[in-house]
Amino acid sequence: MKPIMDEMANYDFVVIGSGIAGLTFALNVADAGTVALVTKKERSESNTNYAQGGIAAAVGATDSWEFHYQDTLVAGAGLCHHDAVEALVKEGPDLIKWLQTQGANFDVTDGPDPHFLLGREGGHRQNRIVHHADKTGWESERTLLSSLKSRPNITVFEHFFALDLAITEGECIGVHLLDTHSGQIVQFGAKAVALATGGCGQAYLYTTNPPIATGDGVAMARRAGATIANMEFIQFHPTTLYHNEARSFLISEAVRGEGGLLIRKNGERFMDAYHSMAELAPRDIVARAIDAELKEHNEECVYLDITHLASDFIQKRFPSIYKRCLSVGLDITKEPIPVVPAAHYSCGGVVTDLNGRTNLPRLYACGEVSCTGVHGANRLASNSLLEALVFGERAAKDALNWLQKPAPVKATPLPQASAHKIDNTAVFKFRKQIQEIMWSQVGIVRTNERLVQAQRELDALAIEALPLLQSPTPTADSAEIRNLFDVANMIIECAINRKESRGLHYTLDYPDKDDERFLKDTILAPQVKIECNRP
Repeated sequence: MKPIMDEMANYDFVVIGSGIAGLTFALNVADAGTVALVTKKERSESNTNYAQGGIAAAVGATDSWEFHYQDTLVAGAGLCHHDAVEALVKEGPDLIKWLQTQGANFDVTDGPDPHFLLGREGGHRQNRIVHHADKTGWESERTLLSSLKSRPNITVFEHFFALDLAITEGECIGVHLLDTHSGQIVQFGAKAVALATGGCGQAYLYTTNPPIATGDGVAMARRAGATIANMEFIQFHPTTLYHNEARSFLISEAVRGEGGLLIRKNGERFMDAYHSMAELAPRDIVARAIDAELKEHNEECVYLDITHLASDFIQKRFPSIYKRCLSVGLDITKEPIPVVPAAHYSCGGVVTDLNGRTNLPRLYACGEVSCTGVHGANRLASNSLLEALVFGERAAKDALNWLQKPAPVKATPLPQASAHKIDNTAVFKFRKQIQEIMWSQVGIVRTNERLVQAQRELDALAIEALPLLQSPTPTADSAEIRNLFDVANMIIECAINRKESRGLHYTLDYPDKDDERFLKDTILAPQVKIECNRP
């Protein structure tokens, strides 16, 4: 990482986030201009790195983009944008090939004519999941980070926290950053800025997301005046390991795709009673089914059983899951895996067009932070990494157009922060309380009463946290708390506005779909734009 000597620096492109979306964008613009790739932790720390299952793409001999298209629409429960889905499924196979040219090693058959070993996951009627064992995200991240080494135009800035977007005359001209090591605040100016900050799983008490997933990008974009949509659609992954030492560890949907069965404590299967596809039903259905089972039988978890599969196959196909479970005393070749749902993925975010453009000129969004319309009300399994690839590339190609236009004017630099410590006890307290409110009141099954109560509790908590939120010397911890408050409020506002049940949003007050009134996105209108300085 190159040190920053000045309070202001200018690049052609600034990319916020080092997951697969940000890396794809950066690599696709690097030959044309200078790129600052900023990340609040180490460059490899991202949601991408934890993605186990794989990348969905119609690359099999019996598959087609039309089949993938239809499966995506079915999962999306009527809200998918058809043009975005078509772009995703048509362009996906070429992006898989691009990853391979960058050095990605996906599982293939042996022999003189190797082809992909394709897995299957919930909602897919074909085997179309390209994978690298059970750590496809890790392999994708490794590959693209390795490619950075041959791109001298890209400078990576680790431990730089994006506080707010720099907005002048309605255009995004850069980003205000906190160097978390020195406490210095700097501004990076750019001809185009790409938000690729990932999701917001840390708004919930139980999540598959790493600690960095605090919704920074969508919160910044909202404060800057970007349009946000569909934040009520939080996908809860049906199966995370239920264990005191590993509560956030994901058990990939691919386990069910290979024949894993969901059972009660007494060994009985239950998914047949909820959906014709049983264990391979879309995620929202499986998550609600498990939630119902836990409540009906007053149990803490259900079980995912793959003991009927060959031990050698399990260890080869799911080496990471096998080793992680074994580390806490659970041999998944001999005993079923205790599992519960956990917050996993945000289908909403910053609204973009097909080229990643937001309503703010020069600002792009790609990956989980965005709302491209691909996922609708429920993401089809393994479409997330694919979306990041396809729309990361599309955004990059469009952003190149800004190189031919005059550089934006500079914004006023922010006041400098001091390298100081804040009360970590207070930070932990507020973070935990936000998560508990969201988990108990805005979870898998919702009601109007719970949503209103959640809003009241958040409002009261925000008043208590005001000294921290308005500190003139922000830290990464205090900035994350501010973003979590913003994200939680967006989720609740969207959930209150959708008076029906669709996809990932299920409310007991309106248990049915209402296509007449709600066959549309839930749009949060832009707020007043921030001119230059963080409030």
